[in-house]
Amino acid sequence: MGIENGLTDYGDPEFAAYLRRAFASSMGFSDEALGRPIVGITWTASDFNNCHRLAPELIDAVKRGVLLEGGLPMVFPTISLGEGFLNPTSMYFRNMLAMETEEIVSGQPMDSVVMIGGCDKTIPGQAMAALSADVPAIMLPVGPMMTGSFEGERLGACTDCRRYWGRYRAGALSRERLALVQQNLAATAGTCPVMGTASTMASIVETLGLALPGSATIPAVAADRLRIAEETGRRAAVLARDGGPSPRDFVTERSVENALRMLLALSGSTNALIHLTAIARRAGVRVDLRRFNELSDETPVIVSLKPTGDGYMEDFHRAGGVRAVLRELADAFDLSTPSIAGGTLGDHLDTTTTWRDHRVIRPVADPVSPTGGLVALFGSLAPTGAILKRAAATPELFERTGRAVVFTSPEDLAERIDDPELDVTADDFLVMQNGGPVASGMPEAGYLPIPKKLLAQGVTDMVRLSDARMSGTAYGTIVLHISPEAALGGPLAKVRTGDLIRLSVRDRILDLLVPEEELAAREPEVRLLSRKSAFATMYRSEVMQAPDGCDFRSAVEDDAATGRPAEALAGTRE
Repeated sequence: MGIENGLTDYGDPEFAAYLRRAFASSMGFSDEALGRPIVGITWTASDFNNCHRLAPELIDAVKRGVLLEGGLPMVFPTISLGEGFLNPTSMYFRNMLAMETEEIVSGQPMDSVVMIGGCDKTIPGQAMAALSADVPAIMLPVGPMMTGSFEGERLGACTDCRRYWGRYRAGALSRERLALVQQNLAATAGTCPVMGTASTMASIVETLGLALPGSATIPAVAADRLRIAEETGRRAAVLARDGGPSPRDFVTERSVENALRMLLALSGSTNALIHLTAIARRAGVRVDLRRFNELSDETPVIVSLKPTGDGYMEDFHRAGGVRAVLRELADAFDLSTPSIAGGTLGDHLDTTTTWRDHRVIRPVADPVSPTGGLVALFGSLAPTGAILKRAAATPELFERTGRAVVFTSPEDLAERIDDPELDVTADDFLVMQNGGPVASGMPEAGYLPIPKKLLAQGVTDMVRLSDARMSGTAYGTIVLHISPEAALGGPLAKVRTGDLIRLSVRDRILDLLVPEEELAAREPEVRLLSRKSAFATMYRSEVMQAPDGCDFRSAVEDDAATGRPAEALAGTRE
């Protein structure tokens, strides 16, 4: 325990301890301080990460809590992933963050660790690292930003970003007015104030028991965010002193099923399903998409937040947040799973207050939707699965057969989608290939825009399909994560403009209506991530598909990691 935990290997442990203390003394630490349990704290602030702008304040509060409980706080830097600042995609860097955080937590002398994160891929990567390192860990979300305002209307990134951008593309909003909107979309520090990926993942880690009750929803700029940071530090010091519990004590089959139900009840981000799958796999727990559909059919959406409802995260927090959802759906959740705060999830529910803001957290008898917000699809176009956020889609488009209009890559889409000569109608299905993890790093390009010629006709939604991801802040009848992806020679790679595709949300079907013999004669449209670096080479050969969490094969301990290296799969069909 403490500073002599995990000594550097010089072949002489006593010398290693002596040398470490000598170096530590050069930083002004006393022998008394070095004798305390050490709590590591991740520094994830960056000028390229607007969400984490107030992380230094949180670190100060965490340090205060650690000291109050008799521990020694030690801050160390890790990768900071700002969603809008990364190329090719933030998803490409998630596994790098997980690798680096796991190794640095395992390699430095800390008895527990506080992981401060928020922006979309940070919490997932940190949780993956925590499960692999298995050092006592506690997550601290940075919190959502507050809403802005434009001409009397509340605004929040990034659902309202997309709505106003759509109006601009349709010619209903001038460039000057769009600039005024832009200045009010991200009004404070913090993560997007809607139920996007960051808010969904914060809610999920709280449900898993890896974060303190209430920590998912407190606004980034609120004093309560600093108070819960202090309490997080205190709890981390207790974990350090007691030697646990560790993350794997919290992430179990029962807690993962709780997290899946929370995702469905929130109508949370489609990205969260990939991230939760990766986190669970690090603990040896598999997420079965067919079981996910069963949970979706029996779990209502009860939270009315954008992009599927009307409210924002500050409203969700005032209405009781995650604990209010657990209370409202108490019969569906297993409230006996443990919490990092001690005891069980059920021990931390507020049973003294009967008032609830049912505009935000709806009663079970009057849900936003009687079924979960997400559903998995299977069929000849998606043999191992695809995902639709049905709560953010148009029900009239759920049972359709449409003609495919194909784009071979995100670049091809950007080049041709607004071409006045594009042969497309509102009844067609827009299809994009090569947006998956191996081809492109799985960008949030799955939110295929409505062609400008159709926007001018008043079209607001149409069926869109790809192997890419979509921002949790987006909406529309959009099928994502089609697997196997086109770059692995999956059926998506052989779709051609004019093919018929059948979508049935009712029957969970996504079928390509082309004879097998014709498909066999087609050459797949395949490409691989062109980035050239050591990590890119590792990424291409190691990354798994969406149903396996897009984690690296070598990071998964169970023997269920499927598939061969991407290079061997290119041009084949599984």
